[in-house]
Amino acid sequence: MAYRRNGAALARSTEAPALHPDLPLDRILIGDCIAELEKLPAASVDLVFADPPYNLQLQGDLRRPDQSLVDAVDDAWDQFESFSAYDAFTRAWLLQVRRVLKPTGTLWVIGSYHNIFRVGSALQDLGYWILNDVVWRKTNPMPNFRGRRFTNAHETLIWAARGADSKGYTFNYEALKAGNEDLQPRSDWLIPICSGGERLKGDDGKKAHPTQKPEALLARVLLSASKPGDVVLDPFFGSGTTGAVAKRLGRHFVGVERDREYAAYAKARIDAVEPEAHEAIVQAPAKREAARVAFSAVVERGLVKPGTRLVDDRGRYEATVRADGTLALGSVVGSIHRIGAIAQGREACNGWTFWHVAGPKGLVVLDAFRETVRAEEKAG
Repeated sequence: MAYRRNGAALARSTEAPALHPDLPLDRILIGDCIAELEKLPAASVDLVFADPPYNLQLQGDLRRPDQSLVDAVDDAWDQFESFSAYDAFTRAWLLQVRRVLKPTGTLWVIGSYHNIFRVGSALQDLGYWILNDVVWRKTNPMPNFRGRRFTNAHETLIWAARGADSKGYTFNYEALKAGNEDLQPRSDWLIPICSGGERLKGDDGKKAHPTQKPEALLARVLLSASKPGDVVLDPFFGSGTTGAVAKRLGRHFVGVERDREYAAYAKARIDAVEPEAHEAIVQAPAKREAARVAFSAVVERGLVKPGTRLVDDRGRYEATVRADGTLALGSVVGSIHRIGAIAQGREACNGWTFWHVAGPKGLVVLDAFRETVRAEEKAG
């Protein structure tokens, strides 16, 4: 079955991928997730975020100390007759997700202790390669009213590639690090649960969906593992958090939801979203994707002159710049990388980040001069 692209596509996103113009971009497909996934083209989506039924296995009502009833998840879509039935369902949708993922695509799936270990086992059995497990720590979790267990204060996300040999998947490391005060991003995320004005409610004032995820969580996922213009698939669309965040951040989405009422809430929510300005979401090139620059080009342009003394950031080692773009360490001559490695007694070294030039305001890392060359070449 072929789909046509929705005419009301995202104004600030890129055009539909040329290889798959029949993708139902920016639409919510009503129906069973497995049946709808079977209709999508193979290798057509860049990222999948899946929030499947948790199979909570609730037994009896859950009440607060004052005996008021907790609005727990007791919907039919979260109930399975056995673990084997849940496992069969999990394998079926994971197989379809793997089929529609591009070779460079990745899957994020979220769950609780009720289901995430079963999902993780199925992932590995089906050939996925787990990249990370991420702990979503909730700043405001629901208390444990019975006082017989620890408060369930987190959920787990698994981030997986299609296979062990997957290469080229998106991970926006430099951007994430820069946004985290130049610290490596960690796998424990402290984010509040969905509440307040973000929580969708019906005309009766009750929650429109029992497991609505916070937009901050989806934003972290999309900013980590996708780029503007990418296609994000959510096979358990629910209240539409994935679609709302995708639209705001300039990504396309494809949602699958079998409950028409949930889908209606999601559509109204997404229709009200205003995409961020293009300049606010445009992807900064990763350093590993930037144009290659030889150190000799830095020397030829006079940015670092022959005879300059280079040091590491602690002043433990020093080398001298030669006119041909090599360094001299005593009688040993070699590249900025080889000399950096020799100085430290190591097998390898990134000379661009190891060596520094002493300037009037302190040490300047060599990489700054490489970026100057890149900027000049781009402008020219």
